Amino acid sequence: MQVIEGGVTAAKGFQAIGIHAGIKKNKKDMAMLYSKVPCAAAGTFTTNVVKAAPVKWDQEIVYNHPAAHAVVVNSGVANACTGEEGYGYCRETAGKAAKLLGIDETEVLVGSTGVIGQQIPVDTIKQGIERMIPLLEDTKEAGVLAAEAIMTTDTVKKEAAVQVELGGVTVTVGGMCKGSGMIHPNMCTMLSFVTTDAAISKKMLQKALSESVKDTYNMVSVDGDTSTNDTVLLLANGVAGNPEITEEGEDYRKFAEALNHVNTELAKKIAGDGEGATALFEVKVIGAESKEQAVTLSKSIVTSSLTKAAIYGHDANWGRILCAMGYSGAQFDPEQVDLYFESAAGKLKIIENGVSTGYSEEEATKILSEQEVTAIADVKMGDAHATAWGCDLTYEYVKINADYRS
Repeated sequence: MQVIEGGVTAAKGFQAIGIHAGIKKNKKDMAMLYSKVPCAAAGTFTTNVVKAAPVKWDQEIVYNHPAAHAVVVNSGVANACTGEEGYGYCRETAGKAAKLLGIDETEVLVGSTGVIGQQIPVDTIKQGIERMIPLLEDTKEAGVLAAEAIMTTDTVKKEAAVQVELGGVTVTVGGMCKGSGMIHPNMCTMLSFVTTDAAISKKMLQKALSESVKDTYNMVSVDGDTSTNDTVLLLANGVAGNPEITEEGEDYRKFAEALNHVNTELAKKIAGDGEGATALFEVKVIGAESKEQAVTLSKSIVTSSLTKAAIYGHDANWGRILCAMGYSGAQFDPEQVDLYFESAAGKLKIIENGVSTGYSEEEATKILSEQEVTAIADVKMGDAHATAWGCDLTYEYVKINADYRS
């Protein structure tokens, strides 16, 4: 597997574009993704009971229709809590794109992100579609424009891509995502769009995605809020020409590994760009009795507001980590736990068998002052492990969310 530059246009046969349509005052706010040949489509969606209209539309397409050709995304308005009118606007959006592209409306997926409770300006969106279609390109630059157009409070675009050999053929997997706040998924996270030119059946594509989100997007938390709009879409157009993957085997394993790499990189970029964040906070639980135990412990640590605040302050307040492990619901012996902090500045054992090692506070602060910080908790019960990602909790997070709609 080889890491390459690019995003949704890295895979053959995919075009994209991003523009300022007028939903926002002066930033890009609409993106389109298109494959000239039909794609197998897979998806995972928010577990929030309150589901936005685009989630319901995309679930219908992914679950009940054989193929997809295009994705239309707007940022600025979430089209959530908008009733039948909001769902109707999804149909209008898909219908407009379908008519201009010469495809069926059931082959057009939609996505929205932004303020909840407002109806989308559907006329502006339809005009945006008219403007985007002639601009669609398969270039890296077009992919960047699309990645920028789906941003809300994100501070940077988020892309990732890899190539892998399947059946002697080079296959590419690339993606883009957005997410900075209201991120605490239990199925996927915010909006993520992944493309591949691999030939793979819809059934195996969905299997690969469903398995991947467990260890990637599901392991990210910025603020503990699960969005109404969380969506991950995966499109495979088969243009690479590899022997179609229809069952588990070596090619499926290699494809799943490539997909997992892209999703992991995108998930980490979401965590590191959490609203107001100054540091990516990674938590590894090792020596666990089971995968479930490791996941529970790591997510409890990474979501602890007190721990996140300590990371912001570069404070090795390890008691908060042990406390978060204790209320997680997972059973372990706190007197057997070893804890380390690690970053580009070094690695330091903070506690051994549940008590302080007498570590240097100065050295710990140095390690915690980096932009990427890892806490490693060894519970010494087995061989299972899990990794979760989050960010520090800053004053800026409160400022952003106290004034989000203005």
